[in-house]
Amino acid sequence: MGIRFCVDGYLIVIDIENIEETIEWQLALKEKQQKKKRLMKAATQIQAWWRGTLVRRTLLHAALRAWIIQCWWRLVLARQLEKKRQAALIAYAEKERAVVKLQSLVRMWRIHWRYCQVLDAIYVIRCHWKHNTCPTCAFLRGHCVVTTTHLQLHIEMINP
Repeated sequence: MGIRFCVDGYLIVIDIENIEETIEWQLALKEKQQKKKRLMKAATQIQAWWRGTLVRRTLLHAALRAWIIQCWWRLVLARQLEKKRQAALIAYAEKERAVVKLQSLVRMWRIHWRYCQVLDAIYVIRCHWKHNTCPTCAFLRGHCVVTTTHLQLHIEMINP
């Protein structure tokens, strides 16, 4: 049922519908809107889950990269420390070697000096022995011990 009339050349048709059809149509529209809201909510939840997955994946990659850099840096520090230790050990060994060499040279010089003293003493005794006594009457026999701290000289005159 409807009403038709014309206003300024326009045809206006007013249809009066059944109220039950309108209510059913409004209910169907509300159900569609609710279904659309549920779908939007589900889509939002899926998007949130996916974005969270991407963020966690990105954080995992960043953490792994940081871990790799930390491992590399620890290795570099360990190598530097080992080089420092090795350099210190070499320096210590060189100093010790120099000290030992110096001690050896000093000991050698002291022994040589004492040996020269012994030789001088032997030459003096020999010279006096030749000039003061008969060389055929007696023999000289000597024994010498030279250490770093003292000199031991034993001389014996043996008459045949």
